[in-house]
Amino acid sequence: MSASNKIILNWDEALKAGPMVAGGKGRNLGRLDRYGFPVPPGCVLSTQAYLIFIEHNGLGKMIKEFALGITVANVTDPKIEQQLARFRDKIIGGALPPDSEAQIELELVNQGLSGQPVAVRSSASLEDSGTTSFAGIQDSYLNVTGSENIFEAVKKCYASLWTTRAVSYRRKMNIPDDELLPAVVIMTMVQAQAAGIGFTCDPRTGRQDVIIINANFGLGESVVGGLVEPDEYRLDALGFIPRLLNKNLGKKDGRTITQAKGGTAFIKGDSTPGLGDQQALSNENITKLALLLVRVFEALGAGELNQDVEWAFDGRDFFLLQARPVTCFPRYTYAELQGQPDYWSNANVKDALPMVQCTLNRRLVTNLFTSILTAPFKVAGYPVLPGLIYNKFYNGRIYVNASLMQWEFYDALGITPKETNEAAGGRQPELYVEEKETNKKTNRARNWRKLKLGLAILRAHKKALRDFESVRVYARSWRQTDLTRLTDQELLTAVIDITARTKTYAPTLGMMNSSLGLSFQMLTATLEKSFPGEGNAMANAIMLGKGNITSAEQGYRLLKMAEKAHLDLDAKNYLTAVDYNPLEWETVLPENSPFKSSFRIFLDEFGHRAVYEGDLNNPRWREDPSYLLDLVRTLMDGADYGNFKRNQLEKNKASQQRINRATPYLARLMVNWWAKQAIRSAEMRETSKSELVRLAEPFRAVAMEIGRRLVERGVLVNREDVFHCSWPDLAAILSGHWDGRGLATLVNERRDRENILRKIPAPDLIVNESPSPHETTHTSQASPANNVMTGVGVAAGKSAGPARLINHPDEGNRLNLGEVLVAPSTDPGWTPLFLKASALVMETGGSLSHGAIVAREFGLPAVVNVPGAMVLIKDGQTVTVDGNEGKVYL
Repeated sequence: MSASNKIILNWDEALKAGPMVAGGKGRNLGRLDRYGFPVPPGCVLSTQAYLIFIEHNGLGKMIKEFALGITVANVTDPKIEQQLARFRDKIIGGALPPDSEAQIELELVNQGLSGQPVAVRSSASLEDSGTTSFAGIQDSYLNVTGSENIFEAVKKCYASLWTTRAVSYRRKMNIPDDELLPAVVIMTMVQAQAAGIGFTCDPRTGRQDVIIINANFGLGESVVGGLVEPDEYRLDALGFIPRLLNKNLGKKDGRTITQAKGGTAFIKGDSTPGLGDQQALSNENITKLALLLVRVFEALGAGELNQDVEWAFDGRDFFLLQARPVTCFPRYTYAELQGQPDYWSNANVKDALPMVQCTLNRRLVTNLFTSILTAPFKVAGYPVLPGLIYNKFYNGRIYVNASLMQWEFYDALGITPKETNEAAGGRQPELYVEEKETNKKTNRARNWRKLKLGLAILRAHKKALRDFESVRVYARSWRQTDLTRLTDQELLTAVIDITARTKTYAPTLGMMNSSLGLSFQMLTATLEKSFPGEGNAMANAIMLGKGNITSAEQGYRLLKMAEKAHLDLDAKNYLTAVDYNPLEWETVLPENSPFKSSFRIFLDEFGHRAVYEGDLNNPRWREDPSYLLDLVRTLMDGADYGNFKRNQLEKNKASQQRINRATPYLARLMVNWWAKQAIRSAEMRETSKSELVRLAEPFRAVAMEIGRRLVERGVLVNREDVFHCSWPDLAAILSGHWDGRGLATLVNERRDRENILRKIPAPDLIVNESPSPHETTHTSQASPANNVMTGVGVAAGKSAGPARLINHPDEGNRLNLGEVLVAPSTDPGWTPLFLKASALVMETGGSLSHGAIVAREFGLPAVVNVPGAMVLIKDGQTVTVDGNEGKVYL
């Protein structure tokens, strides 16, 4: 039989053929099987078989004669319903072509299904897609045995395409009849002890932090068809292993069973007393099923599209019978936001996480963002709506819900959307807020929350040093642990333990963010009274060089080490050698090398950091210090730490003198007090972030050990493939629920997808589900007025020089001393490059972003949130950066 004549497809062939041939259900079953999910044996009768059937029985002309006249308005007319009924009778009375019957029988033999009970299920070409589900629109037939009965069931599936229900759905969705073709799935009939449906979200409320499972004894038709009140199990969807939150045991006063003569029957009530009072699934099996569902979400939904899954349990194993996207669910947010769009912005998250996120990182990031962003509101006593999702992934990149941020800061503390946007940066519009009626109750509530937040910040500052040291001790203990000696279950426990520790610590960063935001805002407002229009610039200037900023300290230390390397003959020879290898510094440099000693100390303190350290996929400096050593090489001949610090002090002194001259004594005391608070808050904020990143190191180490084991077992090809696995994938393997079949294929597809997504320009703003039609990344300043680009000045001063466009810190060797660094965003890995730059321009960022804090500390004039900077500024072009005015002159 030639491939072109083949109309019966196995799961792999159904996947390759796609939904227009195998139908949506058939194609998704092929995907599930390919990725190692438990799918019953089966096959798909293609849509081509339907067309052949219609032609074989001469029904094509009849379709054309009556179908075109059916509209939304008349589809329920008795005359139309009669026409549809007659046509269905014609289909059922027709005959499958002999070749079709022969192919079906042969495939049943090949699959070991000949004479066995099977399920015959409709699989329309547009079914189970991201836009249309066709849930329950076409018919399926269960417990069908014998070839003739299967042929009859296939024809009934074809006929169900022409029910009033099906035609009405197509008319409502504007789907032409010839674009909706039926394939038919034929699969082993699972003898289910329990069955039902599961959702990776709550489709009724729109909450995406929970898993909902409905279950009943017997076959799943009683649940899908709404014939009983099933059990409902609710689980946490965001953990690495789903956690059972609560159970609602339904009456379950009936179940669907198979009949000996074929087909099924719904038995009202139950012959087994008390069965309705029992759980359809044990707690252990509920968790096991939920883990399967989350894996489907990560595999078929790419961690972005929630899934609706039909399942069955035969008393020992679970089987997945169908999976499709959840195409519609309510928007879950505050009532006041219901009439406005969700603005998803990369804002200052682009500093740390501008890249397409590896699969392993996503769940961790989502949990951290929620903990960090909600921390200040919770301690202030604000009723944060439970279950809100503060970030999403669009084409693999992370975006924050700026609408939520603006509303919560306004409603809780009276901070306007404009003020929130200025602090965060980004391109998001200001949220419209209907000014609440000014009354004592509203003001009292906000002031009370501000007081509680202020007191909580003071408490957080007092305990911060203890928290930081606790994290260091915890991370050090994991570095000293021989992970190879742990069992799989112990590794899984390690992941859970590190997750819990990270989640407990994360609010510390949230509190320090708030501390910096509040103190910097107050410093700016206080200075604005004496320097109208210059409050922000003066605040930037007075903080110059005054803090012990951990990410800036990394730069200072590198500068000192570059000086030391210049004087250390062994180090200088090693770093300038033609065959220089940065990974050999430990073995090549002698023990008496001053540079080697300093570098060891540096790595002990900062080795947990990395370039774009927010992604677990990136090696920590302790693992690979190449970037650091390359920077030392470029700084070695011109490093002058003493001169760098002198310049800082001179700039700060000039600003302080200006303040002293223009500010009254009492006001000056306030300025100095708020400056001290802002500097201290900046120190704490950067240190708290560094310690959060420190907790990523044991995460990465455990992941690499899991990767090593999976390579040994033949599950993965390379150890680093583990970063393209989801945590639920790994949890299923480590807990013994899955042998990893299909994971390597899934990893390859995820890696290929990430490579494709990296080439797609990332919009700065997503409105609801689509890039903003007013997206400004490349267009808003296509012709800057008078050759001036405007952003936000975050570090005072003015400097001119050749622009050097750097997309990634690894390109840092292109940046020469005194050039203007132009970057899309910066994280702590960029900090050493600031030492060579005369000024900084960034496409994103706000006054509290990492780049702003370090530029302010270094005294590096900086303008951030400059749309189109990487496009409109040309490499080598002379530009002037005015950090006071927030302008870049071309």
